[in-house]
Amino acid sequence: MKRLVLIAIAAIICMPVTDIEAKKKEKKAETEYIYPGPEGWNEVEPEKYGFDSEKFKEARRLFIEESRVTGVVVICGGEMIFQYGDIEELSYIASCRKSVLSMLYGKYVDNGTIDLKKTIEELGIDDVEGLLPIEKTATVEHLIQSRSGVYHPASNPGSASGMPDRGTIRPGSRFHYNNWDFNAAGTAFEMMTGKDIYDAINDDLAIPIEMQDWDRQAQRPGGNKIYSVHRAYHMYYSTRDMARIGYLMLRNGKWKDTQVIPKWWVKESTSPFSPYSELSNNYKNKKAKYSYGYMWWLFDEESPVNDWQYHGGYTALGAGGQWIMVLPAVDMVIAIKTNSIYGRHGGSGGGVEKAIDVIVHAKLKDKKKN
Repeated sequence: MKRLVLIAIAAIICMPVTDIEAKKKEKKAETEYIYPGPEGWNEVEPEKYGFDSEKFKEARRLFIEESRVTGVVVICGGEMIFQYGDIEELSYIASCRKSVLSMLYGKYVDNGTIDLKKTIEELGIDDVEGLLPIEKTATVEHLIQSRSGVYHPASNPGSASGMPDRGTIRPGSRFHYNNWDFNAAGTAFEMMTGKDIYDAINDDLAIPIEMQDWDRQAQRPGGNKIYSVHRAYHMYYSTRDMARIGYLMLRNGKWKDTQVIPKWWVKESTSPFSPYSELSNNYKNKKAKYSYGYMWWLFDEESPVNDWQYHGGYTALGAGGQWIMVLPAVDMVIAIKTNSIYGRHGGSGGGVEKAIDVIVHAKLKDKKKN
C-alpha cells in the first residue's frame, strides 16, 4: 500500500505544471457551469455574453420572412439569449432522432453491454427476403457510421439518392446516408440492451436532464414493414428540450453533478469517421457541408463552413427544418424546429442558415481570440 501511495505522489510530482493547471481550470470551469432547472432556462440579454441584440433582431426577421421554422432557442453559457415562436410544442424532429440514438449508445458501449464490433449476422439481424452474405459482415459500428454497405430498402424514405447496387460495396469502405443503417442501429440497440428505445430515452436522458415537455406516450415508431422489418424510431420533442439535448453534449455529457453520457463518447461520436472530402466526392451533385461521425454532422476544417465560430462544432439535422447545433467555440447551442402542420411559407429554407450565421457572428467583437 505504501508503495502505491509513493508511486501516486511521484506521478503527481512528475506531472508538468501546465497539465496540473489545465486540469484545475477544467475542474473549476465545470463547477461554474450554469444549468437550467426543471422550471426552465434562465433568460438574459445577449449582451451578457458579448452578443449584439441588434443582430438577433435581424435573425428574427430572417426566421419570419425567409424560413418556415416555428420554434428557435439559442443558449449561451447555460442561459437563453434568444427565443422565437412556440418553444414548448411537441412535434416531429425527423432525422435529429439519429443523433439522440447516438447519445443513448454511449452509456452501453462504455459498460460493455453494446459491442460495436459485433456483426449484424452475430446479432441475428436480417430483413425482408434476406440479407446478402457480404451485407451480414457489417458491424454495429458501421451502422452508426452509415457505412454498412447494406443497401436493402428501408422502411421509411429519406436515404440519399444514388444508392449503390446491393453487394457491390464492402462494409466500412464507403459512406452513404442510408435509413436502413439508422433503423437497424435502433434494432441493434434494443437487442443488445434489452430496452425499448423510448424507455431508454426516458430513463437515460429525459429524467436526468429534467426535460420540461417530454411525453413518453407521444413517441411512436414509423415505417412500412413490407419494405423492411426495421422501423424508424420517430421522436417528438419541444424546441426547449432539444436545447437541453444540445447543452448536454456541449458540457461533454455532464448534467450538473451527473455524467449522463461518458465524456469520451461525446468526443468519439463527434469525430469525423467520414470526412468532408469523402462526402463531397460521393455527392458531387449536392453541396456537401459537413463530415460525419456517429450519427452527428460535423463542421470539418475542409468544409465551406469553416469560420472559427464553427470549429469543433457539430449538429443534428432533420428534414423540414430541424436542428440541434452545438458550437463549443462560442459556448452555444442553437435548437430549431419546424412543425409542418402550420404550412408556414417563408422562402425555400435558406433563411435558416442565414439566420444561424447572423447569430454566431453576432459577437460585439467578432474576432478569433489568440
